[in-house]
Amino acid sequence: MKLPDVEDHMHKAVESTQRSFNTIRTGRANASLLDKITVEYYGAPTPLKSLASINTPDASTITIQPFDRSSLNLIEKAISLSDIGLTPNNDGSLIRLNIPPLTSDRRKELVKLAAKYAEEGKVSIRNIRRDAVDSIRKQEKSGELSEDEAKDNQDKVQKLTDKYIAKVDELLKEKEKDITTV
Repeated sequence: MKLPDVEDHMHKAVESTQRSFNTIRTGRANASLLDKITVEYYGAPTPLKSLASINTPDASTITIQPFDRSSLNLIEKAISLSDIGLTPNNDGSLIRLNIPPLTSDRRKELVKLAAKYAEEGKVSIRNIRRDAVDSIRKQEKSGELSEDEAKDNQDKVQKLTDKYIAKVDELLKEKEKDITTV
């Protein structure tokens, strides 16, 4: 595994962690809360954003306007069955989701969930490091790299690991601040 590949993989792990953070609601309306919701549409699981226009007219409301009105009840059902904890209001042409203010207990749960997502991101980065170091050791054994080159490359991989784990920690701090600020 080459160093640019290692960095690219680690960057993707951080981006994945950020996407996971985006699905945690913070008391403000955010269309990305609905990113993981899929609707059973004509027998196939379809992402909600492919079936409807999603808007946030104000800080406490999300509106969902389906492109095909016949899918309105299917979308409503998918939201009800999801784990986002919001009740859809269907008025016949669009669905409104009212974002209630978070209770302190719910905030604590969401902080724990964010910490779990951050830990998953860090584990992913550490796995990339392990694979890269294994690759470097194999190259050293086969004679492709000298002992010094192998040591230098391992140090570079460790520095990349530290850098990207720090990025995940930074994202976690931002998300915790978002969740805990009223």
